[in-house]
Amino acid sequence: MSRNLIFIGMPGSGKSTVGVLAAKRLGMGFVDTDLLIQEEAGRTLQEIVDQDGYQALRHIEEQVLLKLSVENQVISTGGSAVYSDAAMRHLKANGTVVFLDIPLDVVMQRIGDYSLRGISRRPDQSLSELFDERFALYSRYADITVKGEGLTQDQVCEAIIRHLPN
Repeated sequence: MSRNLIFIGMPGSGKSTVGVLAAKRLGMGFVDTDLLIQEEAGRTLQEIVDQDGYQALRHIEEQVLLKLSVENQVISTGGSAVYSDAAMRHLKANGTVVFLDIPLDVVMQRIGDYSLRGISRRPDQSLSELFDERFALYSRYADITVKGEGLTQDQVCEAIIRHLPN
């Protein structure tokens, strides 16, 4: 399988953790685009948001995703990757997009004080509003949706592998 597996979903949905597990099981590489963004910008995601605003983070993220040219990789994207139609089309051209779907209360439980997470959102936007806005985008781009509530990371990984086209 030279195609990529692209994980999308809210912060705390398990994109990085489950992504690493899936990469190991499938014998693929692993790319965390949040790390690529930080490398490109020379700052943490939170520093970018604090210093330049959430739009700057989304712009850098789009540039990083559009430059990404890899094969046989599991790609964990930032939660806001879906705001760039161009970036999502680029990723989907050589990959299967997996939406790790967890409910809002689980997101809140897992990420705690979300102001520390470098989340790209409007300053006046609640986590609940952000969740609703992004859910529609995640659903639009997903080739496969896996509901993660009540499952261990291993179970989520198994569910993804079961849904993959052969």
